[in-house]
This record gives sequence, C-alpha cells and structure tokens, in this order.
Amino acid sequence: MVALGLLGLISALLSPDTRVIFAAVVHGVGVTVTVALIAYAASVVFGLVLGLLRSSPLRPLRELATFYIELVRGLPMLVILYYIAFVGTPALAGILNFLFSPLIAAHWMAPFQGRSFDFVTRAVLALTLGYGAFIAEIFRAGIESVPKGQVEAAYALGLSRGQTLRRIVLPQAIRNVLPALANEFVAMVKDSSLVSVLGVQDITQLGKVYAASTFKFFETYNAVAFFYLCITVSLSMVVRALERRLKKRNSP
Repeated sequence: MVALGLLGLISALLSPDTRVIFAAVVHGVGVTVTVALIAYAASVVFGLVLGLLRSSPLRPLRELATFYIELVRGLPMLVILYYIAFVGTPALAGILNFLFSPLIAAHWMAPFQGRSFDFVTRAVLALTLGYGAFIAEIFRAGIESVPKGQVEAAYALGLSRGQTLRRIVLPQAIRNVLPALANEFVAMVKDSSLVSVLGVQDITQLGKVYAASTFKFFETYNAVAFFYLCITVSLSMVVRALERRLKKRNSP
C-alpha cells in the first residue's frame, strides 16, 4: 500500500497538470506557515503560564489550571475550532463591549461584533487555546525534571522563589523540553489544515476548491500532500539535528 501511494504521488507530480495545480495551491503555503507560526508562538507563551500554574504551590491555581488542561485535552481539535469560531468569538465580542463600554458610549470606538474577528484570527485563537494545554504539560514535565536539590540549594543561598524559577529552574526545564516543543510545532503545522473548514485559504482549502472545480481530485490532493510533506519533513530534520546537538552538549 505504501509503494502504491508513493507511485501515485510520483505520477501525479510528473503529470502535465502539475504546474497548474501547484500554481493554484502554492498561495496557501504562506497562510499555512503564518497561521502555524503565530499560533505556535502564542501557545508556547500560554502553555508556559499554564505549566507554571500547574506547578504552583497554591492549590486553587493548580486545580484551575489542571481543570482547563484536562478539559481541552479531552476535546478533538476540530470541536475546539468550531467552538471558538462560532461560540467563543461572539462571547469575546460581548466581553470587550462591556470592558470598553465608556469608550463605545462616547462614540470613540465602534462596538465589537462577531464579524470583527476574521476567520484567520479565530483559527489562530483556537489553535492557541488547544495546543496551549498540551504544551503546558510539556513545561510541567520539564519543571519537574529539575532536581529538587538544586531548588533547595537556591533557597539556601537566599534566592526567592521567583529568582529560583527564573535563574535555576526555567533555563534547565526549557532546555530539556526543546525537542518536545519542536515536535509540537510539526504537529501544529499538520493540524493547521483543520482551519480549512472555516474557509481559511490555506493549502488544504485551496486544494479542495481547485479539485471541486476541475474534478482532478487525485492530482490535486497528491500535490497538497507533497506540500505538507516538504514542510513537515524539513521541520523533522531540524528537530533531529536539535536533538543531536542537545545530546552532544549534555554528554560528558
């Protein structure tokens, strides 16, 4: 089956329609990469905050972060995408209208509406909230991988909890979880194809539109698969190089 798939992919790439299909789909590469990069950067920041709350000594904060992480990790990404796009965004518009009600009443700014947020913004927000939960667990594991003896030694030297976290724990934790974070970026690039259900003009959406208008489903989706393979294989090579470099640095 794998051999047949590879032969089909090669034959599609060598067909006379390849140049036309590539020209129709290639514009979605920029959208796919942009959505993945912005959502990943935001989810790393959000995941770090959640991971710190998950490791907090304050039980209310720890339980709140745990509840969010377990809730989001139990939902399919497509459901999160639909929920944020059609439920969460209108609710966010209402919250913003409440917060900025004095400015809106003074006619200094227009009220927010659901359509104030385009579907690219909604897709980025959904991916951020979804992947933030997974990245939070990566950061939590990295924080817990730092030996407790080092933390106790930092306290003995007079460092505060914040200084210990910033100078001792986080540098080691981030270094330990870098390969896992890189793998999450590869996964996000692939999951970014889900934003096509919102009409975002990424690789998958442009391929779907072209295939529906020309009925060349085989050639088009092979081209779509080729673009995703180029992106993900390149990123996987970077991840492996990063893992080798970290392994070499940590070896005695």
